[in-house]
Amino acid sequence: MKKFILAICLAFGLQQAALAGFAEGATAYNNKNYGTALKEITPLARAGNADAQHLLGLMYYMGRGVPQDYQQAFQWHRKAALQGKADAQYVVGAMYYTGNSVIQDHKQAVSWFRKAAQQGHGEALQTMGLMYRYHIGGVPQDNVIAYMLWNLAAARGAPNAAEQRAAVVKHMTPEQIEEGQAMSARWKPNSPLPSKSRTGGE
Repeated sequence: MKKFILAICLAFGLQQAALAGFAEGATAYNNKNYGTALKEITPLARAGNADAQHLLGLMYYMGRGVPQDYQQAFQWHRKAALQGKADAQYVVGAMYYTGNSVIQDHKQAVSWFRKAAQQGHGEALQTMGLMYRYHIGGVPQDNVIAYMLWNLAAARGAPNAAEQRAAVVKHMTPEQIEEGQAMSARWKPNSPLPSKSRTGGE
């Protein structure tokens, strides 16, 4: 059995904070004015704003403007994840994967990673590639799907995805590579990931 360490690179970037009220909090956060950020986003998070919930979860996770509290971080991220926020779904998956503040559960992790990946989240696509490559969390081993996912993740700038894709190619036939390329070309965000490939795993 191969030794495998999954490096979870939590994607905490706050892109395109478009919602009124939230923008001020996000700007304050990005300027490291965490007290103002907390004041702006807490009411929005409590009112159910998924972007604010994700940012508040991040603040608890990192201990910025509040005492570090992984339980609070998980709860706020989960609220945002349940509303479909891909960044939050990825974080919830990472916390389940590592057992950070929750009982470690790789199947739950895969479920959340999959939800984020299906929205085109780069790091989630990369992580799901690892799940398929190494048969983790009940995911079948399938190099073709791993290749497909790393292809998509690399196109979205996910760290290490291109290197992981290059490594798995060494274990693939030309037919498998061709299928993986075709699958990545066909797939569109907000559609299910394939459950299996035609040419299969190793």
